Order: sequence, then structure tokens, then C-alpha cells
Amino acid sequence: MFIKDNRFIDNQGRTLWLRGCNVSGSSKVPLVPRGETWRRDSLQKPDTVSFVGRPFHLETADEHLDRLASWGFNLIRLIVTWEAIEHAGPGIYDEEYLAYLRKIVKKCEERGIWVYMDPHQDVWSRWTGGDGAPAWTLEKVGIRLDRIGPTGAALTHQELGDPIPKMMWPTNYNRYAAATMFTLFFAGNTYAPACTIDGQSAQDWLQERYIAAFRHCYRRLKDCKAIIGWGAMNEPHQGFIGYQDLTGLKNNSIALGPIPSAFQAMAAASGYPMRIPVYKTGIFGTRITGFETINNSGTSLFQEGFTCPWKLAGVWGEDQGKPVLLKKDYFATYQKRPVCFTEDFLKPFIKKFRERMNEVNVGSFVFIEGIPNGAHPSWQKEDGTGAVHAFHWYDGATLFSKTFNPHLSVRADNRKLVFGKKAVLKSFIDQLADDIQWAKEHMNNAPCLLGEFGLPFDLFNKKAYKTGNYHRHIEALDMYYKAIESLFLHATIWNYTPDNTHARGDGWNDEDLSIFSEGSPRAMEGWHRPFPRAIAGTPEFFSWNYRRKEVQFIYRTSTNAEGPTEIYLHTSHVGQAPKIEVAAFPTDRQELEAQTTTEATQYAWDRDNSILYVIHPERPSRILVHIQG
Repeated sequence: MFIKDNRFIDNQGRTLWLRGCNVSGSSKVPLVPRGETWRRDSLQKPDTVSFVGRPFHLETADEHLDRLASWGFNLIRLIVTWEAIEHAGPGIYDEEYLAYLRKIVKKCEERGIWVYMDPHQDVWSRWTGGDGAPAWTLEKVGIRLDRIGPTGAALTHQELGDPIPKMMWPTNYNRYAAATMFTLFFAGNTYAPACTIDGQSAQDWLQERYIAAFRHCYRRLKDCKAIIGWGAMNEPHQGFIGYQDLTGLKNNSIALGPIPSAFQAMAAASGYPMRIPVYKTGIFGTRITGFETINNSGTSLFQEGFTCPWKLAGVWGEDQGKPVLLKKDYFATYQKRPVCFTEDFLKPFIKKFRERMNEVNVGSFVFIEGIPNGAHPSWQKEDGTGAVHAFHWYDGATLFSKTFNPHLSVRADNRKLVFGKKAVLKSFIDQLADDIQWAKEHMNNAPCLLGEFGLPFDLFNKKAYKTGNYHRHIEALDMYYKAIESLFLHATIWNYTPDNTHARGDGWNDEDLSIFSEGSPRAMEGWHRPFPRAIAGTPEFFSWNYRRKEVQFIYRTSTNAEGPTEIYLHTSHVGQAPKIEVAAFPTDRQELEAQTTTEATQYAWDRDNSILYVIHPERPSRILVHIQG
């Protein structure tokens, strides 16, 4: 596979359409001991955990991968965390896990499933309310793991208990532990030059350990032909970088519940009780509904001999036993100009990551992500080949409210209300199109892949689990896919979790987005869809109507393509004996009428493998495929 003119092309010259799934939601937590976030003891003994068996046990891998392949998925975004590779300590890699991972990827290769390797994290680590980095990364900068909760440096499911408030975990980006680690990781040399680890700057040490771990992983997977590339980091965050006033709230995905200002977070981490605002966000905006006090006990977050790196940097200090903010705009500038996190810090890191991974395999793609619901880094020809704009998009109103109304939505980009089903669908299309346009204008027209989108299945207080009626879920997913298909956008849905249950969801922060649960697919009519997976030319139009069981596909043939066009078409879509019409037309005719047909076009449907093959005529043509179940 290679990239040409923002398209993925196979070795037969055909345009590929990648459609897949993230595997898996529970890969964020270890299997031994059980690491589901609802387990209060799941953060104990971090150096002895094992991720062998994530995403699934080796003995059941064939079953799961066969199932994914039978659903037409030709791409897996495989979730791998830094902790899974290097949990035991710096430079100590879990070779048993890497050997297991290699066997999983090899099984993907056997089934013709491509793999996009995703170094996954959310709000830095499991100890800061998410997943990703090993516990020792926090300890290396002097943070005591047992004091993260008591000082308000993070909120975790383990400490809060059940039920964890809906979508509370992203607010940890604005709490001390995650915000500090991201700032040190990306920009420690600039904003905390006195902060060192083992005699090296915190930024250089953390980045080197991170890149070395995933490079080592890639070396163990070097002969796995299914791997098409790596992401540099899932949903990177800027931490404190960009704050113009540390007494306020910035860089937040959502304002929900008690959230300290950056200065309050710093003071609380150093042992000062702080009265912080409690936020509520709705369709009409954000407001403060009250106040809470964090760190009532006056506990310090830090190990003996360590102090807050931002205090060392002169951001804040003490006066008569009270914390005092000294430089409220400390993180607002870089080299005497307004800072731009994505260009000044994120992009250089991605370039470094790409260079090191290319030492293992020069031809691998780099899947580039920006800030969640925020800015993306630019990418030009001189920055390197193989770049893919791998942005994420969620229907935010549905994700946060866990309800779905096809006639009412809130745009994820500008949070404006949208009324009417047609307008809602158009808003989905427009939001995705904006990211595609960004890549065209600022990323050298890189191909685009929607790395994450999905639906919480526990809508309406899990009503469907009691009734078995998933019609709203199907409607939502159908609208998401309609938007994706209208743009011929590559996409991997979040997610397939083999051990998902109705009671505990994906096993992480009460998220429940898996398309598979308790041994069965869910709302399958919404996401299990026909699509042209390999096109001997350029696609122009595609639509699937699951109610009418109707496929319409138009493409323009290419003389450079050798193989047939392949359309994934399952008998569950259109039955055993659908009406299939395939016709070729002159390339200069915009209206595709029967009398303008140039010559007959051959096709064959392999029902057993769910592939419709279309062999187009030698002369350049526009091909119309119409299938009616």
C-alpha cells in the first residue's frame, strides 16, 4: 500500500477504502491482575501487571478476528499502551507481551486485515484518571502515587467509586498531575529547565523513553506485513501550555464538576487547601454552580526532596505562608511570541517519533493527531512522506448526555445548536469536511482517516439492554456512516471490546461504546454496511439505504488499475438473490441513462466471502453499480 494524490493505493493500482474498528477498549487496562477501573484495587503493584491477553486471549483470537473480517473490516486500529510495554521500569520491556502481540498481528495478516498501531493514552496514565504511561513516569518527577487523589491532582474511578459521573475523566486534563506531565513531556526544556530526571532534562528523558519503547515494540513486529504505520500519540494534550491567565480555565474539553484553575492545582499539589469552582455545561453554555475544597488535609503530592517544578520555575511562590501567583502568563509565550503548541512542540515530537520508527521500517505511515476538539499540526512535503491526517470526531451532545435525538444536536466544533434531521446530518458532514479541508490546505493534501468516532450504547439509562430495541442506536450510527460515506472518508469506529458487558461496559471509566457485547454484535444494522473496499479507478458517489436494502455506487475507471473493483456485500445486506445491475457509460456523460451505455460490464458475487467483483471495460468509463435487495 502507498499514498498517491491523498489516496491509499494497493499493488494493483486500485484506490482503497479503509473501514475498520479500534481493538479494543479494554486494552487500556491490564488483564493480570484485572485492571478495570471500577476495581478499587486495580492501581496496586504497577510494576507487576501484564497486558498479555489484551485485546483477547490468543486461543480466542481466531474467533474474534474471523468475526471482524466477516463484517468487512479491512483495518484495525490496534490499541497498545506505553504501560503495556514498559510497566516494570525504565528500559525493562515486557517481552512476553511483545511476543503475544506479534502473534495477534500475524493473525491479522493471515486474514488480509491491515493494522494501524496506536500508542494509546488518555489523560496521561491510569493513575491520573486515564491510561497510557507507566506509573514510574510520575514517580520520576517526584509524584507520590498514593497522594494523587487526596491532593486533587486527579480524579480516578478507583477512588470516586460507583457510579462515576458521566464523562468526568476528560476533566483530568486540567488537574495537576496530567497537566504537569504533558507540559514536561512536550515543553519541559522551555518551561521547566531545572526539572531533570537522572541528570537529563525531563522533556528529553520522557520523550526518549517513550519513543524507545515503541521503537522496540516495532522491532519485535518488524516482519509483520499487516502493519501499515504508527500513530505518534493518541489525543495529545498541551497541559498548561497556552494558558494566558493561570487563574482561569483553559485547554479543557468540557467544564464539568469541580475543576481547579491552573494556579489552584499547583497550590493544592504543594499542600494548600483550595476552594475551587464546580462547573456545569449544557446546550446553553457553561456556568459555575458552586464551590468545593480540595486537599483539606494540606498534604503534599511530592516525595521527600522534590518540589513543584512550576514553583522552581518561578511561576508561583509563597508569601507569609500563602501561595502567590507570580507569572500568570508564564505559559502564554514561546521565544518572545504567542505560543502555538501544535507547531512549537507537538510537531517536532511527531517528526522525531517518525524518524525513529523509520529506522525500523522506512515505508511506514505516520498517523498524525492533533488536540482533541482543538488544533492540528501542519505537515508539509519537507516534513516527510507517509503522513496521514488521523483526526477524531464524536457527536459530542450524544457522547456527553448519553441520549440521541436525530432532530437536535450540538456541533462539536463550535457548540452551536442544530435543528432538524437533515440539518443535523449536514452538520456531521460539514464537521468532517472541515478536517479534510484542513489536510488539503495545511498538510500537503494528506489522506484523511477518522481514527475514532462512535456511540455510547448505554443511551437512555441502558433502556435497550432491557427491551432489546436498538432503533435509536441504529439511527445514530447510520447518520454517522452516511456522513463518512458521503466524503469517502476512511474510518475506524470506537470500538470492539471482546469482554464488554451491559453491567460494566468497556471496563474503563464506565465507557460503553463497544459494537460487541456479551457474545453478540449490537445495533448491527447501523454499522455493518456494504462498501467498495478496492476501486479500479476513482469513486464519485456511494450510498447505502439499510431500510430499502439498496446500494448505489458510481466510479470512474482508471487505466492504471489492473485488478477488479471489489465491493463488500454480505447476504444479510441484500438477501441471497438481489437484483444487481452494473453498467458502463462514456466518461463525458454526466447523466447516466441506459441508452448511453458503452458496453457490457462483467461482475461476479462471491457470497461465501461477501465480495462482489466488477470487471470494467478496457476503455475509460464511468461505472454505475445498483444493487436492490
